[in-house]
Amino acid sequence: MDIVDLIEKYVKKEIEIYKQNSEDNYDFWNEHIKYVYLESQKLACQYGADLEIVKLGALLHDIALIRKVGDKKDHHINGEMLAREILKSYNYPEEKTNRVLSCVHNHRSGKNAANLEDLCVADADIIAHFDSIPMLFNLAYNRFHIGLNEVRDWMKKCFEDDYEDLSDRTKESFKEKYRVICDIVLGE
Repeated sequence: MDIVDLIEKYVKKEIEIYKQNSEDNYDFWNEHIKYVYLESQKLACQYGADLEIVKLGALLHDIALIRKVGDKKDHHINGEMLAREILKSYNYPEEKTNRVLSCVHNHRSGKNAANLEDLCVADADIIAHFDSIPMLFNLAYNRFHIGLNEVRDWMKKCFEDDYEDLSDRTKESFKEKYRVICDIVLGE
């Protein structure tokens, strides 16, 4: 089993623990991580990024949320620390570990990307929100208790903010899909 398979197995195990102990039974894998994982690989192939680094960064980018370490606002920092420990436990090379940690640390906006791998994970994290629109409804209703009348405005703001956080490179190629999603979901 290669390192990517091992980390995927590890992350899925941690997600099961999270689901069992959460109030809303949120499934990080099926609602978010798998979309980031798939989209990041597409971007890596498109942009010529290191696929292994991107896969590991995508799998580990929200590990602090999954393990409930720290606040959401700092999950990129806490996730970097956790990812270091996890990769070290698998004897993953230090140079490659640092590249994965950069993906985890910089995943919150494509504009924070320090390299192609960061860009792929960060942009995929944003695109995943568009791939899993029911996740946004779940957040609106169950986590934030937003009423039906306010959901449309809230989602519109989420979509706009996410689109603005994409790197310019990905934003251009995603523009048409963004318009279609807004037309269908928001009726614009």
